[in-house]
Amino acid sequence: MRRDSKMSNSSSFNEFLLLAFADTRELQLLHFSLFLGIYLAALMGNGLIITAVVCDHHLHTPMYFFLLNLSLLDLGTISSTVPKSMANSLWNTRAISYSGCAAQVFLVAFLLGGEYCLLTVMAYDRYIAICRPLHYGTLMGSRACVKMAAAVWASGFLYSVLHTANTFSIPLCQGNTVDQFFCEIPQILKLSCSESYLSEVGLLVVSCCLAFGCFIFIVLSYVQIFTVVLGIPSEQGRHKAFSTCLPHLAVFSLFVSTGLFAYLKPPSLSSPALDLVVAVLYAVVPPTLNPLIYSMRNKELKDLRLDGDVNVEVGCHCHDREMVK
Repeated sequence: MRRDSKMSNSSSFNEFLLLAFADTRELQLLHFSLFLGIYLAALMGNGLIITAVVCDHHLHTPMYFFLLNLSLLDLGTISSTVPKSMANSLWNTRAISYSGCAAQVFLVAFLLGGEYCLLTVMAYDRYIAICRPLHYGTLMGSRACVKMAAAVWASGFLYSVLHTANTFSIPLCQGNTVDQFFCEIPQILKLSCSESYLSEVGLLVVSCCLAFGCFIFIVLSYVQIFTVVLGIPSEQGRHKAFSTCLPHLAVFSLFVSTGLFAYLKPPSLSSPALDLVVAVLYAVVPPTLNPLIYSMRNKELKDLRLDGDVNVEVGCHCHDREMVK
């Protein structure tokens, strides 16, 4: 795609031009309709989980408390990107203001960074519930859960502030056309002057190292979890244990695989069409599918009540009984 006129730095323009999904009016309206359906599905799914967890006292447990936070992050993620893209298609425009672009970068980095931290905390919750059930009440008390949730949101905020400030302090010499349907850091860096983006690349490398540390922690947690679960003699006990772990593992796998490909794929694989598909996969699909994944695997969310022998403390006591035998 041809770049707009060269500009000496980012202060010389007051808007960016986002990637259009289609050129014809019919396809623009089709894009609007598809994104509207996806957005409404995400709002409904995450809204139902939030309402269920808040209103049903049976779901006031650590696992569902973290699931509530996940739904809030998912709602924020999809709301920061999809509505603007829908509006642009509806009104046949590509423009987003400079401040609107900066807000998108901040919100996407904040919410996705927070979600990754939260998925790490949720893995820790599963590890304690299954591998150390006798200590679950102590290690995952209400105060500890609130502190961990606060740390998740604070980490996402700090991550976002650093990346947003660094990205928009870089002079932009390659025009103002962003080859993405929302303002994405890698696409904005493509507009920067030669070598002026090295500080942001360095920050991204540090972020990747920290993310890799969280990834290793989650993998090791699940190695121990599955070792314990496979040793449970009762098939019913194994099923209950898996039912609390598989949704988290599925959400984590979807989030990490799409995110890693979006940010770490080699330049030779980069193209506007591929970048667009990958961005939809990591910024739009997970917030829509996460409620479905969790509701399908958790009987409490499907019935909004406790099954007779399912413990409200995330299966903790059930696993305790199985392993004590």
